[in-house]
Amino acid sequence: MIKIPKNIYEEMIKHALNQTPIEACGYLAGIQEEAKVLYKMTNADNSEEHFSFIPQEQFDVFKKANKLKLRLIACYHSHPSTPARPSNEDMRLAYDPNISYIIISLVDTPDVKSFKIKDGKAVEEKLEVCNEHYL
Repeated sequence: MIKIPKNIYEEMIKHALNQTPIEACGYLAGIQEEAKVLYKMTNADNSEEHFSFIPQEQFDVFKKANKLKLRLIACYHSHPSTPARPSNEDMRLAYDPNISYIIISLVDTPDVKSFKIKDGKAVEEKLEVCNEHYL
C-alpha cells in the first residue's frame, strides 16, 4: 500500500493535466510507504507515449530527498490517452521492485492507480489518499 496526502495527490493530477498531451512524470519521496514530497520531473522525450528522465535531474532529486532523510518511494507518470495500467514499456523499464509505480490515466476523468512491478509482472496495490498535507 502507498499512502499519499491529498495535496500531493491533487498536485500529481494537476501536473499530468498541465503536461497533456505529453506524459508527465516525477517521483514521490517519503518514509516507508507514505509520501511526503512530490518532485516533478522533465519528460526528456517530450512524448505522448513514453517518458524518460534527465539523469542529472534524477540525481539532484535523489540528493534533495536524501537531505530531507526521505527515500524515493514511487515513480509516477501519466497516460494521456490510455488506461491506468502499465504498458509493455512501463513493465520493461521498471527496474526497482521496491518502489511503487503510479499511473495517472487522463482518458476521461483522471484515474490513478499504483502498482508494484517485479520480474515483468505488475500487481496493483492499494493507494490511500489521506488528509495530511506535506511539502
